[in-house]
Amino acid sequence: MFRPMRRIKNQMNDIDALKLLGNCKEGTLGTISENGYPYTVVVNYVFYNGKIYFHSAKEGHKIDNIIKNNKVSFSVFGNVEIVEAEFTTKYQSVTLFGKAKILPGNSEILKELIKKYSGNFVQKGNKYVEESYATTILVEIEIEHLTGKESL
Repeated sequence: MFRPMRRIKNQMNDIDALKLLGNCKEGTLGTISENGYPYTVVVNYVFYNGKIYFHSAKEGHKIDNIIKNNKVSFSVFGNVEIVEAEFTTKYQSVTLFGKAKILPGNSEILKELIKKYSGNFVQKGNKYVEESYATTILVEIEIEHLTGKESL
């Protein structure tokens, strides 16, 4: 169903790939628009209980696309170093494919986002979540296939 990596020697083991997925700050979500064109957008996310979550406005391009076709891709990259003298780049990346679904606000997941992105303001963030989580939506990506790649 999913293609194997062409350069298998660059494939990360699953443990390292999941660790990178948990540590990166931004990811790129890929969806398919109703006109057949891909649409990508960078999102803040949390990798929690084996799934990807991010919050969203209740309407917009990515939400419309997910409603029409829940198959998505998601990618992250880190540990990037340009090696000018060797005309190459060292990096690690993860690309995954899965199915997205829209969820109502969930205080537990939103608090995980607060911990990740506003770690110095957890108490204030938790209060904010409790006051506003009911008006928020989340997108959950259930991972079907994941591949990590590195060139170090």
